[in-house]
Amino acid sequence: MDATLSALFIYPVKSCRAVPLEHSEVQARGLRHDRRWMIVDAEGRFLTQRTEPRLALVEVEISGDSLVLSTPTLPDLHLPLSPRNVGPYRRVRVWRDEVHAIDGGAAAGRWIGEWLGYPASLVFMADDCMRAVNPAYARAGDTVSFADGYPLLLASTSSLDDLNRRIEKPVPMNRFRPNIVVSGSPAWAEDDWKQIRVGDVPVRVVKPCSRCVITTTDQRTAERSAEPLRALASFRSRDNEVWFAQNCIPDTHGALAVGDPVRVLSPGRQTP
Repeated sequence: MDATLSALFIYPVKSCRAVPLEHSEVQARGLRHDRRWMIVDAEGRFLTQRTEPRLALVEVEISGDSLVLSTPTLPDLHLPLSPRNVGPYRRVRVWRDEVHAIDGGAAAGRWIGEWLGYPASLVFMADDCMRAVNPAYARAGDTVSFADGYPLLLASTSSLDDLNRRIEKPVPMNRFRPNIVVSGSPAWAEDDWKQIRVGDVPVRVVKPCSRCVITTTDQRTAERSAEPLRALASFRSRDNEVWFAQNCIPDTHGALAVGDPVRVLSPGRQTP
């Protein structure tokens, strides 16, 4: 199989816009800087496009050692890419996980609160925060950032092409918010991967990704529609969920670059 890493994406602020990259460093939590910032409500609970589709309109740019957040109406917000002692530590919740994080400060809180229309904060996952991956699919010591559950999400352009043939108006890959995009493999071949090597980095393919309403959110306009969930439900459903892309865990640190080869080291059925 001749497959290639065709795109890399990080999401420095969970549920805000992607930052495309030509190369990136793989760390235990995933790609460097991926989902280390997160938006929380007044009770410290995570917020995403599931309930706040307007987060799709928050653009994120890396500028030196800073993140620049922008919206159509607010002045830009500048955040440190990797802050130290920006604010006090606080407890925050991601799904069932409660972890400690660094508060991004009052100015950042006012900015995101103005965009959402209610009190909210931006928080950063400190280096000493160890959030474990679901042990049902992980090994001891596997960790993850503020991503929903796994360090990496892999998607295939061929699988998206097959999906789009079933949809009147095709959807782009950004609806699925992957980290790693693979081209050149047959559609849905990733269902049969157990371990792969991306460039020089061995990666475990551990679980299909169940998809939510975020995939129906246009990442340019924040408008919602029925697709692609309706089409996925017709042929990629199980246990009242629909599936697209694969959750992955890196086995080592390393460097990735667009154009790197993707090789299957061990097959193993991952399909739902």
